Parts: sequence; structure tokens; C-alpha cells
Amino acid sequence: MAEFWTLLERSAGETTGPDHRLDWLTHQLSQVSLEHVVDFQINLEAARRPIDTYAMWGAANQILDGLCSSDAFWYFQPWLIGQGQRLWHHVAQNPDNLADLAAVRVLAGRSHEEWADAEWPQWEELAYVAADAYERATGRRDGLYEALDARGHRAYADPEPNDQPWNSDSLTEIAQRLPRLARLFPRRHYVTP
Repeated sequence: MAEFWTLLERSAGETTGPDHRLDWLTHQLSQVSLEHVVDFQINLEAARRPIDTYAMWGAANQILDGLCSSDAFWYFQPWLIGQGQRLWHHVAQNPDNLADLAAVRVLAGRSHEEWADAEWPQWEELAYVAADAYERATGRRDGLYEALDARGHRAYADPEPNDQPWNSDSLTEIAQRLPRLARLFPRRHYVTP
């Protein structure tokens, strides 16, 4: 897992913007052993687990003003992982800690229409980096998924929260669970008392 975080954090330091970062990661992964490419994907999915919760989904929903579908939450998770191990861990401890992230604070007070594409808290493409690197190295389109199967790894492709659901559209629950995010991102849509 340490190599996963090192590579991911190095990609942030050596590139600018999510697209350039994806290209860099794909290139780097295509240069290592196929076993390491498979490990990258397994580690990415392992990093999702602690943040694949209704608590985190509610926090993402708050930032997105009630518009965080299951797809949006699925894309939010790799974005959070892409912030690096220290920040990922800090937020995994308490989703309201998203309020501490500079990448989140820069969005506060602005409508979604004003957010640049690179600012959106989503990074769906990170989920495909290992598959792209594997294909680049082998020429086999579904090679990564075959390798994951051969290692007995069950990949998942949608959120599977394992904690207690809550009403992330309830102003009362939001105020109790996410007080700092509620102040940064007051809800304008899809709320109940």
C-alpha cells in the first residue's frame, strides 16, 4: 500500500491538472511489472473502503448541494484518494473534515456553474488508470480484469456503504453531522427541515 500512496502523491507533485496527472500515472504504471499494476488497482479499491460510507456520501452531497447521485459519489471517492494519504486519512476519520481541505474550501461560496472542470470534487478516470496501463503494456483490453479474477479479487463498480444510512437532505441532520460543511456550503436545493 505504501508504494500506491507514494506513486499517487508523486503524480500530484510532478504534474499539473488531473488529465496530465492521469497520463503520468498511466505511463509510470505501464513501465512496472504487471503484478504492480494489479496491486495499484487493488490498493485503489482498498482505499475506497473506509470512505465508502453513508456518512461520506452525505458530506459529498452537502458540497454538491444535494446533487450527489451514486455515480457522483463513486467519482468523488477517487478524487478524495487523489488528495493524498494524509488528507484521505484525515477525512476518513470524520467526513466533516472535508472542510479542512483547500480543494474544498476554494469551492465554497461559488455556484457549481463557476467551478472549473479541474476543481470539481470528482476524478472518475483514476479508476481506469491501471486498466489503461495494463492494456498499454500487454495490448489486452480486459487484461487487468482477468488478472484481478486470477488473484481472486472481487472488484466492485458502485458504492456499497456499510454504515447506517441517514437523511442527508435533512437540515437538522446536516447541522448535527456536518456543522462545518453546512456553514461552508449552505444547502439551496433538495432539503427538508
